[in-house]
Amino acid sequence: MARRLPPLSSLPVFEAAARRMSFLQAADELGVTPGAVSRQIQNLETHLGTPLFRRTNRLVELTDAGRAYMQDIQNALETIATATERARTPERRRPLAICAYPSFAIRWLLPRWRSFHDRHPEIDIQLTTSLDSVDFSRDPFDAAVMVGNGRWPGLASVKLCPITVFPICSPARLKSRMPLKHPRDLAHHQLIHATSRPEDWPRWLEEAGAKSVDSTRGITFENQTIALQAALDDIGVAMGIEALVADELAQGRLVQPFKHVRQTRNSFYLVYPKAKAGNPQLAAFLDWLAQNN
Repeated sequence: MARRLPPLSSLPVFEAAARRMSFLQAADELGVTPGAVSRQIQNLETHLGTPLFRRTNRLVELTDAGRAYMQDIQNALETIATATERARTPERRRPLAICAYPSFAIRWLLPRWRSFHDRHPEIDIQLTTSLDSVDFSRDPFDAAVMVGNGRWPGLASVKLCPITVFPICSPARLKSRMPLKHPRDLAHHQLIHATSRPEDWPRWLEEAGAKSVDSTRGITFENQTIALQAALDDIGVAMGIEALVADELAQGRLVQPFKHVRQTRNSFYLVYPKAKAGNPQLAAFLDWLAQNN
């Protein structure tokens, strides 16, 4: 029995228009005219016998049917894209593409990298670092390290480590003229900030009973990696994520001046589209994580 498929050329057009909520932006993404997008959508609606968009002036929004259809076909299109890429490039030669935050890549992934390579020398890894969240419908990654509660629609996730934060500094700072025995003493020390985690200082200070300390002052860096290096260089006191500073603390290169730690609600997760679960390289990586996490 023949499958009753819609006009296949219209599906990527519908997905782009639904994701962007704009025929104009979808046309720009696909390199076609807005009229071509509109015609493809009309053909698809005619085939389905139901409207997928509500059109008001220049704005469009999904109908209930359109929203349900979008959820169903996104995974299907991802499966087709994965199968096409697998057919185009032999799986054993195509690298496993992973995106991670710079600090996590440097301080958590790389120290463990040798273990994975020793076990799977046949698998190449392409690691990209970014502070932005990955959009798997647009970005060419097999998996990504993301921060959250483990729940992302249409995605599977594996918990890597919790996010527990606390102040850290160089051992030399504890011997300086300015005391650092109570959280309120931070008022006399330069605070080091990372733009990627703006809430760490104010929330920790509040929990530690030091709301009088101005949490906004100090020096700000783009990411955790630079902020931690500044702490190592005794520029000030930074907020550290336990999983990312464990080695420096164990080696005595950094110290934790106060006992109070803040357990956030989020954790680091490896996140990937459910449609990619059959990728043998990703399966090997997930198995390695389960045994080395």
